[in-house]
Order: sequence, then structure tokens, then C-alpha cells
Amino acid sequence: MITRFSIVTLVLFILSITLVIRPVSIPIRIPRLGRKKIPINLTTTPPAIIAILWASQCLGPTQIRDGIVGTEGVKPYNILILFFSLAYMAITLDVTGILQAQLSGGWKLYFYFYLMLTALSVLLGNDPVILSGTVFLVYYTSATQLEPMPWLIAEFSAANTASMVLFVGNPTNVVICEGFAINNVAFTAYTILPFLACNIACFLALAIQFRDKKHIPRQLRATGKLNPRGVLRDPGGALVGSLILGSCLVVIIIVSFFNIDVWKISLPFADIKEDPATTDNDDPMLSEFKRAMTLPPAGEAGQPERRATFGSSERTRTNTVNTQLTSEITEKPTPSDSSETIQVFSGTRRHLKAKHDLLAAHFPTFFTALPRLPFALVPFAFSQFILIEALQHQGWIEVFADWLSKASHGQIHSSIWLIGVIGVLMCNVAGTNIGATILLTKVVRAASLSSESTRAAGIALAVASNIGAVSFTFSASLAGLLWRAILKQKGITIHQTQFAFWNLLPILVMTSVGLGVVSAEMAVLYR
Repeated sequence: MITRFSIVTLVLFILSITLVIRPVSIPIRIPRLGRKKIPINLTTTPPAIIAILWASQCLGPTQIRDGIVGTEGVKPYNILILFFSLAYMAITLDVTGILQAQLSGGWKLYFYFYLMLTALSVLLGNDPVILSGTVFLVYYTSATQLEPMPWLIAEFSAANTASMVLFVGNPTNVVICEGFAINNVAFTAYTILPFLACNIACFLALAIQFRDKKHIPRQLRATGKLNPRGVLRDPGGALVGSLILGSCLVVIIIVSFFNIDVWKISLPFADIKEDPATTDNDDPMLSEFKRAMTLPPAGEAGQPERRATFGSSERTRTNTVNTQLTSEITEKPTPSDSSETIQVFSGTRRHLKAKHDLLAAHFPTFFTALPRLPFALVPFAFSQFILIEALQHQGWIEVFADWLSKASHGQIHSSIWLIGVIGVLMCNVAGTNIGATILLTKVVRAASLSSESTRAAGIALAVASNIGAVSFTFSASLAGLLWRAILKQKGITIHQTQFAFWNLLPILVMTSVGLGVVSAEMAVLYR
């Protein structure tokens, strides 16, 4: 039954998503510290909305606990620990791979690059590829004076499309396997054909919209032969890290048949660290490549305002992804009312920095990788899970389930297209594709559908939750937020409208062909 508490909960849920997509800042003046702007964004808004809902008795401790621990076999903490464990291992690989630069044709390189990212994303999942591939693209496009947008969009599309193949490829896959009780091998059997269709359709869409030679030149300006090992700051560490990550994924797949939570496997593997040693390489082409990585000053003709560095100095970066996600604009306080405070802060900062440098010297891998993890996403993700529990507590899941039953008439194909299309759209407005997947999993399970229609809707949701990241808002996925933050750290700003514009054609064609293949699969299975 819908009450005033239910309406308030839904309104505040929508408000939370709106402020995540369109963050604002509230200027305030703090005594002795001067004027500051308080960000109302993905880090601050969802927890604040939960506090308001709790104070207004729209949710209670039970919903907060369920949003963290999970219900009905879906465990949010399991999903986030898997996400951070794989992300940590990807960072500690410390590898920026590169194609042999003998390819002079721009489109040939673009195609091979797309295939390479697809293969890596199938094996490793989207988040490790986003972490490593994005940094490489900033370097590579700068060195070769290529427009970065076509390559970055291709990377993002390929990584998120290919992540639907294995259940560990995307946290949403884990939700679906747990929520619909789908065997992990069966999950791959269901998704392999939609993946192939989406992957091919996506590349064709990219080829159409980037067909102008101003986006991808017919001939590359810089060609040559580069030893791929030359760009590895620690080849030995990269090899060991690759083996650790690969072994982790294999073990996760094997033990998943015994109903063991995946975080119990990924977390111990993430604790296996290889401290890299600094290596110098004498490859002359590498030296040229490194010199090319130093970008011209911002404001030069034809150059966007961005920056990048290459080499071992990357280890000492302090402007991490986490600080990019939670940065705020401040004004310096006047010396007259804050000089004493500044002296205290400066002394404390020097002391902490000395302690940090000492520990970092003993544990270089840990202190390099840990700050680069997007911890600011943790309160956001858990808050979204709690808000979904609040919707269920107020009866909205039953309402949505009733709507689904009536709209689909319980039919297999109508369930596929309804859940698939709604799933893509909900990724943008339900707190990432993980939140959308949890919400729609609850809706489908509560609806009056046959077991066949429920299974078909689950597979459609698997397709939608992966390609749904290639959508209109960065917050459609954790990978999108991470991708934007990495680019911002490197000095490249992609606006929300640009992201939506370049993703529009790929998401339209992938939704059509992906759900079409799922519908054909179910027609064969349940004819």
C-alpha cells in the first residue's frame, strides 16, 4: 500500500539521483578558514538522503543493514569487495601495454586496438581494463597527436560490452547469478552470443560516427617499431602481477560452483604483493616515446588543456582518483585570521608526510596502488543499495512488479524487451548499473512470471546492465565514474553532453541487436 512515507521515499530517491548526475555546490563562510563551497554530489548526497529518510521514519536500521549485507542471496558487500580487489590487482600490475607501432593505417590500428581491448575485457573484466587502458590511451594519443575521443570511447564501449561474458567480468553479473540462481557456466552460455552481436554492432556504430578523417586519420603521423617491454616500468613485477590476477579469476570461477562468496577468493589474492624495482631500458624508441609524452603547454593551438607524465614519477602522484572524485573549490583564507591555524596544519602535514614517506619506502606497491583506488565510491554505492531497500520497504518493488506482470502479460519475449530497455535506462537513474540490476532483480522475482520468463528476463538484464554503462551519464556505472576520474586526473575533461552524444548510436544498436539475440535464444530453448 502506497502511503505518504512511500511517496517521500520515491521523491528523495529521484532527488538523490538528480544531484548525482547534476552536482551543485553551496558556498558557505567558515570562521578562521574563510569561504568554502560544500559539494552536493555523489559522495555527499546519497548519505544525506538516507539520513533524512531515517529521521522521517521512511526507513530504519533493518533497511540500512540489508543494503550492506544483502537479502535473498544478493550481497552488496560481496560485490564491492570483488570490485576493489580486482581494481587493486590491476593497479599493481603497473603495466601499460602497447601495440607494435609498425601499423601506419589509422583504421587498422583502431580495429586491432578494439580487438585487443575486447579480448582483455573478456578475460579480466571491465574495471581492470579501464584502469590500465585509459592511462595508456592518454599517453599514446598524446605521443601520436591523435584526437583522444574516438579511442577513449572505443575503449569504454569495448570494455563494458565484453564484460558480460564471464560472471566475474562485471559486479552486475554476480548480482544476476546470485539473484536468479544461474550457474556460472550457463551464464556464459547465455551471454556469449549477445556479446558477439553487441561487440560487432558497437564497432560498426563507432566506425560510422568517427568516419571523418579528422577523428581517425587514414595515415598515422608517428610510426616506428617500439619494443613493448620497453614501456614496462617493472617487467618482472608485471609478469607476476598478471599471473596473480589470472590465477585469481580462474580460482573464482572454479570455487563458485561450491557456493563460496567471490570476495573470499579475490581479497586474499589482492593481498599478494610484488614490490617492483625501478628498471632502466635502453630502447632508443622508448626514449623518443617518453619525450613525446610530455605534452605542450595548455593553450597552444589545437591542443586541449591536459597534461600527462610517463615513467616512474607516476608512483609519487598525490592527486589521486579519490581526490578527483571529492575535490571542491575553495578560497584561500586571509592571513590575518588564520596564520596560526596554517602553521599548526603545516607542522602536522610535514610530520605525517615524513611518516608516509618512510612507510612508502618499505611498501612501495601498497602505497602506490592503495591511494589510486576510488574509495569515494564506497559510500555512494552502499547508499544506493540502502535506498533500494527503502523502496522495497515502502512497497514500491511490489508496485513495479505488478506493472511488469501486466505490461508483459507473463510472456517471454515481452519480458525480455521490457526488462532490457528499462534496464539500460535505469542504469542512468538508479545509482549505477549495479543499483539498477539489484532493483530490477527484485522486481522480476516479485512479479507473477513463469520460470521461463523469469530466466529470460534475467539474461536480458545481464545484457542491459553491461551495455547500459555505455549510456548517457557517467554514473551509469562505477566504471564510468572511475573512467572520468582517471581522465580528469590526467588533465582531460569530457563533459556529460559529449559522453552522451558519442554513446547514443552505440547504445541504440547494441540494445537492439543484443536483446534480439536473447529473444532468439529463448525462442530456441522454450519453443
